[in-house]
This record gives sequence, structure tokens and C-alpha cells, in this order.
Amino acid sequence: MTEKLANPAPLGLMGFGMTTILLNIHNAGFFPISAMILAMGLCYGGLAQIIAGVMEYKRGNTFGVTAFISYGTFWWSLVLLLVLPEMGIAEATPQAYMGFYLLMWGIFTLFMLAGTVKFPRVKQFVFASLTLLFFLLALRDFTGSAVIGTIAGYEGILCGASAIYLAMATVINEQYGRTVLPIGEHKLSAPIQLKVAA
Repeated sequence: MTEKLANPAPLGLMGFGMTTILLNIHNAGFFPISAMILAMGLCYGGLAQIIAGVMEYKRGNTFGVTAFISYGTFWWSLVLLLVLPEMGIAEATPQAYMGFYLLMWGIFTLFMLAGTVKFPRVKQFVFASLTLLFFLLALRDFTGSAVIGTIAGYEGILCGASAIYLAMATVINEQYGRTVLPIGEHKLSAPIQLKVAA
């Protein structure tokens, strides 16, 4: 018999996209950091992406495992960077040092972007815009420029929106069995089938 494996990518993409938009509404200057952002970072941005990454492991998708678990733990680490000083457990991170943290994530994302050459255009856009976002946020922290931070916020909203679009397109196209929402590829990928003992 064969076991049809669900595609976990929409779950991970929605967790990433929604949390990214909410954080970058803050970065754009509309609202302060609040418990809502921290909760989304822990739950949907963090846990949901980690679950998606574990599910990608069973599908044999090295890229998906690396991306979802890495960005899921990014959200957890970001929340801890904000919460630990408030709890008196660790010193707050200096702004310039946060720049290096964001720069490392930008470099990681740049390498992940290089791995999207055979992926749909929308997925390439998600990783390209995320790379730019990390570099803009790092530059903001290195320079202390509020203007760069605001630009990064708007760019991050666009990045998150593209991930949400890709997630919804993947779900809707799979449900209809045809391309309803285009993502920049000519045909849908066939569902992965896993042989299991009867």
C-alpha cells in the first residue's frame, strides 16, 4: 500500500508570513512590541514552522527541514532575546550586537536563496525579500537609523505577504487539482507517495 503525505509547506509559510507581517508592522513604526508579537513568535512563527520542518524530514526534503526548523528557532531565539533581560536572566543585547545577529541570519538566508533556483518564482521572491529584510534590519542596528528601520518594516510586510500568498496558492491549487493562483511554475508537483509495508 502507499501512504500519501500531506504538504507541510503551507503551514510553515503561514506561520512565517503572518508573524513576519505583525513584527514588521511594529518595525514600520505603527505599534510597539507587545505580548501579541511574542506569542505569535513562540507559537505560530516558532512552533508551527518547527512542526512543518519535522514533517518535511519524512518527505525527504532537506531544504524544507533546514528552512522551517531554522526560521522556527529564529522566532524562538528572537523572543528569548526580548524576554530574558526582562526576567533578569541575561543582559540586554546592545543594538550593534543585534546587528551581527541579524547579519548572520541574512547570510544564512542568502545561501538558502541560492538553493531556490529550481523553485517557483514566488518562493524565490520570499527568500530574496527575506534576505533583503535581514540585511536592512542589520544595517538599521549598525547605524541606528530609524529611517532604515521604517523601510525595513514596509519591506518585511511585503515579504510576509508573499509567504502567505504562496501558502494559500499551494493549498488552493492542490484542492482544485489545477493552478488557480499562479506561483511561477508550469505544472503542479505530484504528491509524494511513500511505500510502506502492508
